[in-house]
Amino acid sequence: MTSGDEELAKDLGLVSALAIGIGTMVGAGIFVLPGIAAQQAGPAVVISFIIGGMIAMINAVTVSELGTAMPKAGGAYYYINRALGPLFGSISGMGDWIGLAFASAFYAIGFGGYLADLLDGIVVPIPGLGELALLPTIALGPIVLTEIQIGAILAGLVFVGVNYMGAKETGGIQTAIVTLLLGILTIFAIVGFFSFDWGTVAVDGSYTPEGTAAILPGAALVFVSYLGYAKIATIGEELKNPGRNLPIAIIGSVGIVMVIYTILVGLLMGLIPHEEFFLEDVENAPMTYAAQIVFDYQFAVAGLELSILGVGVTSITLAALLATASSANASILASARINFAMGRDKIVTPKLNEIHPRFATPYRSIALTGLMIIVFIIGLGETVAILSSAASVLHLVVYALINVSLIVFRETNPPEYDPDFEVPLYPFTPIAGFVLSLALIYYMDNLATAIAGAFVVFAIVWYFAYARTETDREGILSDYILSRSEEMPDAAVSAANVAKPTEESEHTVVVPVSNPRTESQLLSLASVVAKANGGRVKAVHIVEVPDQTPLREGSEHIRRIDEESQTLMNQVRSSTETLDVPVDVQTVVSHRSFEEVFNVARRENADTVVMGWGPGRPWSAGRAERPLDELTHDLPCDFLVLNDRGLETDRVLVPTAGGPDSELSAEMARYMRDQLGSEITLQYVVDEGEIAEGEAFLSEWAADNGLEDAEIRVDASSDVEEAIAEAARDHSLLIIGATERGLLSRLIRGSLAYSVVNEVESSVLLAERPTKRSLWDRLFGSRNK
Repeated sequence: MTSGDEELAKDLGLVSALAIGIGTMVGAGIFVLPGIAAQQAGPAVVISFIIGGMIAMINAVTVSELGTAMPKAGGAYYYINRALGPLFGSISGMGDWIGLAFASAFYAIGFGGYLADLLDGIVVPIPGLGELALLPTIALGPIVLTEIQIGAILAGLVFVGVNYMGAKETGGIQTAIVTLLLGILTIFAIVGFFSFDWGTVAVDGSYTPEGTAAILPGAALVFVSYLGYAKIATIGEELKNPGRNLPIAIIGSVGIVMVIYTILVGLLMGLIPHEEFFLEDVENAPMTYAAQIVFDYQFAVAGLELSILGVGVTSITLAALLATASSANASILASARINFAMGRDKIVTPKLNEIHPRFATPYRSIALTGLMIIVFIIGLGETVAILSSAASVLHLVVYALINVSLIVFRETNPPEYDPDFEVPLYPFTPIAGFVLSLALIYYMDNLATAIAGAFVVFAIVWYFAYARTETDREGILSDYILSRSEEMPDAAVSAANVAKPTEESEHTVVVPVSNPRTESQLLSLASVVAKANGGRVKAVHIVEVPDQTPLREGSEHIRRIDEESQTLMNQVRSSTETLDVPVDVQTVVSHRSFEEVFNVARRENADTVVMGWGPGRPWSAGRAERPLDELTHDLPCDFLVLNDRGLETDRVLVPTAGGPDSELSAEMARYMRDQLGSEITLQYVVDEGEIAEGEAFLSEWAADNGLEDAEIRVDASSDVEEAIAEAARDHSLLIIGATERGLLSRLIRGSLAYSVVNEVESSVLLAERPTKRSLWDRLFGSRNK
């Protein structure tokens, strides 16, 4: 099985998926952020949480449609990479992956803080060392790890190990954690309701002591609390019945968490006076402080005065540990699978794709993600608030791209896009998601935005430095633009060409096929070229539809004929000598089948195109392009055009007078000699009395092109056309370069290439290599090879 075929086990059900989303969100939203956010927005922070939730809900609807159409590991990364191409895939993948690793470290540090608070004052006697705290401070040279960081590292190691062992164990633990967590929070809410005081909410009679303008910055700050729903999409490939369970889990988790936040954050505002949120203890642990208020009473049992304060506070501390643990656990699960998806697409090394033989998880991705989390905990433990905000910015960029991706899928309507769930009010919903996501970044902390921007720049540099030459995935958007290059703005076409993968490591030979039953010779010829260059053959069955038929309907037509096309091409492959070269098959619909040949060559980044002579094609011009194309642009790659009269390659004639097209003819002759054992004859036609000069030229040309063993034939008849026709009678294949005479010159005087083809009885291969020519040369050039 190749790395591209690796699949993840489907172990997660609806409850586990809901638990992953809810557990991630509740951890950050309740136990880490309300104290800081209340300082910024005051009691109106409840509105901040609602606004953040509404933006998250709009994006969640978009993610739900994409997730049901493509339940693949990687979630948002996969959708963006498929729709917008590997450049934006690199931005989204790196942003999501690094953002989740930062968030995981943030949650783990939160866990370490509550664990340090729980174990405060507990020591263990160590012989010879005295008493030692359970979470000691450790100095590693200039780096001093606090007890909070030690607890965070321990938590990170535990949850990386759990994820390493498999998603089923992860989902089961997550469900148990969330169930217990919601139970504790429910008790807290019920008991706290009786201590709620509207007078505490208002500050000098106002619910917005920091001003209404602080509400949106507050929403930006707490948006990190809603990152959990997107984690569900990243494990879509492991979800049972994703068409039903994915949208329920994604939208449902956001809705449930919004209700939880509204109730509990509102409750905190009625329990803790606004000015007390600025106290350090309240800022870091508002729920623990609120628990001291809620549970601070005594009752008598059997004449004994009992207090539930310690039990209540301990329960909330336990809930905080569970919440931050579940957030870290779910984020590690999601971030590792994003890395897995990027490795599968060669954005990062495919070696990260290896599946564990026992646990069926991408263990290398999980291990690398875990290492990053530990590094962040050690190096950035004092800046967790900034890092969590940076993670939010990166995710908002990703969400904006997700909405654009949905529009691309809807508008291009690729055959494989068939979602079970569709967003309501299209296209307004994804447009709103795009605008609101980017708008919220405006209210983020400047330093956090700068950090996120640096990672976006890093992702772009990474793509052009590494991934562009490794990945073979081209986005639907760039494919759509390049296939309609004549209709699109030049800037859009240029941008699509710059961003598309280069695939430098693989020579691609494209074979446009109009009738798969009759063009097996083209496949054989293409295989010779691909074999010589260690490349592959891409057979493209081009189906032409009338101008009256919309291409979208043509795409539906492709679905009906694609299976037949694949069957026919498989038959061609089985009956054709392809020299063990990989042969891919694709079906394309177009209004202009001939022009589509050049579009396919550009989209596939082809090195060579091998095509048939065929009726209705412009070969009378002696070149590969139509006249208008010849005047406006250069060929995208080498072109070989075969006039097949029964292809035999045992004796090959190559007439030449030098030039780039003759060099391509020489390459083809050399390939046939090396792979098929062809006997090669080189021919040069001179005027009478110039035989010695002709032999010298031809011998030197043969040596320059690796054909020293070829037969040399110099003809002094000075009639090029007749000389070639005479020599061709003794050969089975003629390879001739395209004419370089200008268009107007050919219209007046005709074309040698076309005349020769009509004169000879053997098969003819017209070879043309892209060259840079001025408009004057294109119109009036007189060189005739």
